[in-house]
Order: sequence, then C-alpha cells, then structure tokens
Amino acid sequence: MQYRRLGRSGLQVSELSLGSWVTYHNQVDANAATEMLAAAMDAGVNFFDNAEAYAGGQSEVVMGQAFKALKWPRLNYVVSTKFFWGLDDGAARPVNRRNTLNRKYLSQAIDGSLARMGLDFIDLVYCHRSDPATPIEETVQAMSDMITQGKALYWGTSEWSADDIRAAWEIADRHHLHKPVMEQPQYHLFHRKRVEQEYARLYEDIGLGLTTWSPLASGLLTGKYKDGIPSGSRGAMQSMGFLAKGLSDAARNQAVAQLEGIAAELGCQVAQLAIAWAAKNPRVSSVITGASKLSQLQSNLGAVDVIGKLTPEVMAKIDAISTPLAQ
Repeated sequence: MQYRRLGRSGLQVSELSLGSWVTYHNQVDANAATEMLAAAMDAGVNFFDNAEAYAGGQSEVVMGQAFKALKWPRLNYVVSTKFFWGLDDGAARPVNRRNTLNRKYLSQAIDGSLARMGLDFIDLVYCHRSDPATPIEETVQAMSDMITQGKALYWGTSEWSADDIRAAWEIADRHHLHKPVMEQPQYHLFHRKRVEQEYARLYEDIGLGLTTWSPLASGLLTGKYKDGIPSGSRGAMQSMGFLAKGLSDAARNQAVAQLEGIAAELGCQVAQLAIAWAAKNPRVSSVITGASKLSQLQSNLGAVDVIGKLTPEVMAKIDAISTPLAQ
C-alpha cells in the first residue's frame, strides 16, 4: 500500500480506502465492521469514509463501535463524514429542512456525527452536495469554523461543480478562512469527464485532492451483472432500485466482458483491474472501496498489486474499450 498527499495538504492517505455506503448497518453490523476495519488496517489502509446520511446515521454508529472495539491510537487512522441530506424527523419546517448547507444545520450536524462515532474530532468533513439556496459564503464560513473549533481538521466538497469549488476556495482565500482541500467525486471507467476534464485546472490552480467513490460502478465492473441482476446483489436491493437501469446496460456489460480478458492477461480479477485503473490516476489521493464481507474486501485490496502492471500499453487497451461508453 502506497500513501499519497491529500491535495496540497500535509496529510497522507492510503491509495485505497474503505467506505461504508450501503453496507454498514444494512449489511454489515458492528462485529463484521470491526473485522473488516482490522483487516483493512493490516493491509495498510488508513482512511475510512462515512456520511451522516448513510443508513440514517446508523452507519456512523456502526463505524464508531468498531473504532471503540479496535482501540487504535487516534493518530493512526483518518476518518471522514459528509453533510447535506440531514437527519430531521421529516416535518415540513423551514428551519430544519433537509438538503441544506446553512450555518445552523452544519453547526449541529458536526456535533451529531461526533456523538454517533464517539470521536473528539473528524479528520475530513465534506459538503455532500452543493446548496444553491444557501450563499456559498455562509457555507464556507461554517465549514471553516468547524476546523477553528477543533471539531474537524480539513474540509472539502463532494460532487460540486468546478465553478462552485473555485468560488468556495476564493472566498476562503479572500477572507483568510480554512480553504476546501479535497473533493469526493464519482470516478470509474464509465464516469470520467468530471475528474479528467471539468476539474483539470483545479489540481494546479488550488491544489485540489480527490478521494473518489464507486470505482466499480456500483458493482457493474465486477462482471456479476452480465446476465441480469442476481438476487442478493446491490442492484436487487429495493433501496438501490435507481441503479438497476445502469447495471443492466447491455453495451457496458459487453465492455466489462472484454475487460475481463485484459484482467486475465494480468492475472487479476476485472474488479481489481477497475480499482487499480482509478488509483493509477495521479490526481486521485485515495480510491474509496466498499465491501459487505471480508473476502470481498480482501479481493478489492488486491488491486494494489495491479496498479504497477498498468503500463501505457495496457491503459490504452482499457481506454479503447471503456472511453466510448464513458460520461
């Protein structure tokens, strides 16, 4: 496992990391989470990703229970969470509306996450989406205050446009506030343009770091959807029904079958190939992986041994298959 700087910050994160979306609480309880976090740490992973909205806050609870059981020195691991969707009771009150980045929500959201995870501070906090109804100035000030108060160490964004990221950075720079350090975008073989084109100037201009998610395109790049959606898979989950169309895409599944041939030549699985491909991008600080069981986690982490095999010739073959189908 190699370690990379998070943008221009001094923080180094493992090139592969472990996230909890979909799995924690829904498929993974505290005991299983403890086992997988321990295995990930043993493999060199030092970054663990979460979000307030995952499983309605319960994902943070499960991860916090695992941290407590493992008793790791706090210096040894990096943990993140994300804010935007909210955890209110669903009542239609403007003051506690969901989908916001206003100061009131953010100041209380960080306290809720700290309590659920049992931590004194969270290393990385993200604005989970942008909020056009709240002035960016207000959001930047609130996120900067989290750091000033010692509740967080770095802040960033997730799925923000390049224009909004630049605006937030410039506001922070102008007012001597803590600047956004990182962005968490979706990035995989079929979803590339934001990372490779839209953000292109931000890497040098403001030193943007990336912690990317969904390297396997929600499982499509494992090859298990080539013959339909199998029972027990993510695509079969009622809560994940919105993924079904993409997972059943015939052209992309045919491309996955072709990628399996390249993976076989390299002596790896197509999922490992896809994860390694995302990590091969030097702009990516860490690729967030997910797993519902230990064997799946161990297989995913095997991608570290594939990264070095991705020569320019192999990358060209991969691009020839995937680029025509990429967004």
